[in-house]
Amino acid sequence: MWQAASAAAELQGIQIQTGPDTTELILELDRSPEYTYFQLDNPHRLVFDLVDTQVPEQFRLVQGATALVRSVRYARRTEGVLRVVFDLKTVPYPEVLSTDAAQAHQLIIRLHKNKDLLQKVGKTTPAPPEPHTWVVALDPGHGGQDPGALGKVYGTQEKRLTLQIARRLQQALAARDDIRVILTRRTDTYVRLRHRMALARQQQADLFVSIHADAFRDHRVQGASVFVLSDKGASSEAARWLAEKENQADLIGGISLEDKEDMLASVLLDMSQSVARSNSLSVAGHVFRALQTVGKVHGQRVQQAAFLVLKAPDIPSLLIETGFISNPAEERRLRDPGYQTRLAHAIAQGIFSYFDNR
Repeated sequence: MWQAASAAAELQGIQIQTGPDTTELILELDRSPEYTYFQLDNPHRLVFDLVDTQVPEQFRLVQGATALVRSVRYARRTEGVLRVVFDLKTVPYPEVLSTDAAQAHQLIIRLHKNKDLLQKVGKTTPAPPEPHTWVVALDPGHGGQDPGALGKVYGTQEKRLTLQIARRLQQALAARDDIRVILTRRTDTYVRLRHRMALARQQQADLFVSIHADAFRDHRVQGASVFVLSDKGASSEAARWLAEKENQADLIGGISLEDKEDMLASVLLDMSQSVARSNSLSVAGHVFRALQTVGKVHGQRVQQAAFLVLKAPDIPSLLIETGFISNPAEERRLRDPGYQTRLAHAIAQGIFSYFDNR
């Protein structure tokens, strides 16, 4: 759910007022915030993300449990977003209200024990939800001092092709208003592989697409390929996340592993990886079928490998080898702006198909 406002805000305190059937959570702010909220299960939580919101030193955080609320906590997220989490004892039926005064603003969340009570109390019809904006991170492979593969005939550098194709793919994806595209690099610069993953996670990407061009000693080999992360790659990354403390403090699928026991942290990470890998296979399948409309594909199905850039534990990720620049004919095709555009539109159609089926 989404509520919009334009001004920045300061969260000054949280109050909890209890009644026999209803609990009110009152967020006190100096002005109206921009926010989203959603519910989570297992355990039950109500989560508010307050955009461009600060917490002052004199902030009053309510402690102690009520009939519906176990505890309240908050944490700073990316780009000035403040996340407030209400840990709940049961499934609530929330009703979000707001009041404005000259010097203050209150965001009031009424938690009702049952839906019938919500229907009696509710005074307005909820607005339809805002359409979701999908965030796609495009990753042009190589760059800077890392040229990647070299073409057989023209000496084409992979790093230049990948950036050209990524820009065309960005334009193709921009045809949809519900998709926002970020690039891990926009110029001929070197970006470390893990930093590419980190950029996507910082932007809360829904999909990570790494663009490459292949090379092989047999110059007859040709065709595009699509890769997702292998079992071995997932296992090694899971071990790394669980071993390194700075990773555990990060959020995996919205959950920090820092305060979890080893077994629980391992289970949560495995669940997050499983969902991401399942979605990776799904979008990769859509893209693989779309690429078949453009030209030859290499292999009969989506392939799996332990590429480092595919190892984000909570983002569906795929790597596209757009063709073999070691093949003279394919090198010429990949250099052709018209072919690059057709390739980009095919990949975009695969991504559109995946999002439309989500």
